[in-house]
Amino acid sequence: MSGQSKKHWISVLGALVFVCGATAHVQAQPVGDAQKGASLFATHCAECHSMKEGKHKKGPALFSILGTKAGQQAGYAYSEAMKSSNVTWTAEALGRYVTSPKGFIPGGKMKYDGMENPGERADLLAYLSSQGK
Repeated sequence: MSGQSKKHWISVLGALVFVCGATAHVQAQPVGDAQKGASLFATHCAECHSMKEGKHKKGPALFSILGTKAGQQAGYAYSEAMKSSNVTWTAEALGRYVTSPKGFIPGGKMKYDGMENPGERADLLAYLSSQGK
């Protein structure tokens, strides 16, 4: 095998190792427990948010929230920051928002400091993901 060919194969193998490692990392993300998430929702979220479609409280209803655009539900008065955020509520975006609402969308009106525990966030996201299917 020529020197050039060896360099090519070393590059290919390096890329494969990187891809396999990245895939393993993605699969290692915590998978939440929706039942625990329901309890967390009741404790952290239910005072201000409903899981009933269109039933807003101090905050907007969160029924079937995944895949929707932030600040767009009819019948709720969102902050300008939320309306203009251009965020789509994916699991990643919700996770970042729940971690630090004021940090993720500065100028929003949610009065919650955030959920620091990644396991609890995974449980809450599992619950939110299970609603509205």
